[in-house]
This record gives sequence, C-alpha cells and structure tokens, in this order.
Amino acid sequence: MHITPSLGSILVVDDIADNIQILNGFLNLEYKVLAATSGHKALAIAQQYPQPDMILLDVMMPEIDGFEVCRLLKKDPATKHIPVIFVTAKSEQVDESLGFELGAVDYITKPYNPAIVKTRVKAQLSLSAQNNDLENLVKARTHELESTRKSIINMLGKAAEYKDNDTGMHVVRMALYSKLLAEKVSEDKAWIDLIYNAAPMHDVGKIGIPDAILCKPGKLDAQEWEIMKTHAVVGAQILDGEKSSLLVLAKEVALYHHEKWNGSGYPHGLSGENIPLSARIVALADVFDALTSERPYKKAWPIEKAVQLIKEESGEHFDPDLVIHFLNYLPEFEEIAENNRN
Repeated sequence: MHITPSLGSILVVDDIADNIQILNGFLNLEYKVLAATSGHKALAIAQQYPQPDMILLDVMMPEIDGFEVCRLLKKDPATKHIPVIFVTAKSEQVDESLGFELGAVDYITKPYNPAIVKTRVKAQLSLSAQNNDLENLVKARTHELESTRKSIINMLGKAAEYKDNDTGMHVVRMALYSKLLAEKVSEDKAWIDLIYNAAPMHDVGKIGIPDAILCKPGKLDAQEWEIMKTHAVVGAQILDGEKSSLLVLAKEVALYHHEKWNGSGYPHGLSGENIPLSARIVALADVFDALTSERPYKKAWPIEKAVQLIKEESGEHFDPDLVIHFLNYLPEFEEIAENNRN
C-alpha cells in the first residue's frame, strides 16, 4: 500500500548507493526521499523547487566533501534555511565541532539504527517548522509595525498641512509627484518607497509656526518671513533621534527641501548636488503642487503657468535634470493632480 508523504521531503546525499537505499527503506513511508550521489548533485537539487525540507549529508565523499557542501548551502540565501544532518561512520575520525560551526543541526552514525534516525529526523523537522513559523510571525509583526509607522508619519504630515490647507490633500499629491520623479532617477525600489513615505513630512515643522503667520492672507513682512523659514529646522528637530531609514530620510527632506540649486535657499544655503537628491525631488513636487493649489494667500495657478515658472527656475531653484524629467512626464503629473483634487 502506498502512503502519501505527509511530513515533507528529505534529500539523502551519499556517494554509495547502498547507503541511500538503506535510509530510503525506513524513511519513505513517511517522507518523500530524494537522492544525490555527489555534493554537486546535492547542491543542484537543493536549489530546485520545491526544495527538500531536510538534507542527510554524508561527510566523507570524493570531489567535494560534506563539510564543503554544507558551507555552500549555508552561504546561499536560497538554501541556508534547510536543516542539515551529517552522516558519518563510527570508524571515521570527524571534527563534529566543525560541522556545527558550519550550520549542521545533528549527526547520525552508521550503521543506522532506524528508530534513532527517524526520531532525530522528526525532531529536527519539527524544530525547523517551529523556527519557520516564528520567523514568519516576526516578519508579519515587523510589517505591521512598519505599516503603523508609515500611517502615523502620514497623519502627522497631514496634521501639519491642515494648519494652512483645510483638506490635507497637498501631502497626498506631492508624495505621488515625489514618487513619480524618484522612479525616473532611480531603480532602487526601496529608496523610492522611502521617498514616497517621507515626502508627507516635508512641512511638519509648520506645527511650530504661529497661525497668525501661517494663515496670513497677505504677504509676510520681513520678520514674519524669518519666523516662517524656521519651519525647516523645526521639522528636522521633530524628526530627530529616530534611526529608522524612513524617519532619517523624512528629517533630510524636512530640513533641506527649501534649499535651491543656485544656493539662495534656506536654512543652510546649500547648492547643486550638495542638496540631497531626496530634498531636490520634494522641492520640485512641493512647489508644483503649491502653485496649482489654492491657499489662503493665493488662487490656484493654471498648470500651464506653473509649468512655465518651473522651466524658468531650472538651474536656479530646481535641479535641471529633475526639471527635464518633470517636463517629459508632465501628463502623468497632470493625471495625479486631476485624480487627487480636494
């Protein structure tokens, strides 16, 4: 009677076929047994899908011994998770400590005792399953924490925006603009995602600006303007101290997004590529949306007028390379604007 394997698959690696047959004889009723007669074949099988759930690996083999096979398995991210049990003859002098250092989980000696082999295999498979479950749980919790952090950052950005914009949609649009620009200058998806999530925090420092200045319907006087400019430093101070890559980038954006390519910006008067790329991207996205949005002190500009100003400010306010990307993909910017109105 054939019994369908229920506990996974085991790769048996031994250059002597009789040894493989012996192990297969008392393991195949519970497991799917795979076989390899050399280290090279074992490495190839371990890379295939579905991968074996465990490897029983003979130590003494020609060409490439078990220790080297184990080292290569554990070096490869695709196979390092597969538990390895070394197989040795009682008469062989083997450095067991080396095996454990390489990542093996146990040793089994020849001649085989079926009960001991099955017990140890079952125990290590169970332990491996528990470790995998724990690892998946940690990944899920980490993802949940990261998602929560991103949500809090986004909400804090919106909270700052509500002080001078009654919808908070500015941060939604300019985050999308920033992501679009980032995609044109980088293939690093992780960095692009960081830009997208950090951009909403660019004006968080406005929380520290008095409403009388922030919401003034007319032009700010010189003293008021100096106070307004402090929001870049205030934003960086709010975001300071957190070492996560997202908040580090958010601080960078908050501090530098009012710097200008020609060095006439604030707070530090940086110029050209001395301004972080993230801040250069957010600067263009921020200004484009600010121009095309209604504020207490101005009406929304037509997109054509805003585009013309950005052209004129290429190499002055804005990174000229980013302006080129902006102009080349203007229809996508217009689509974002249209789909994310108040």
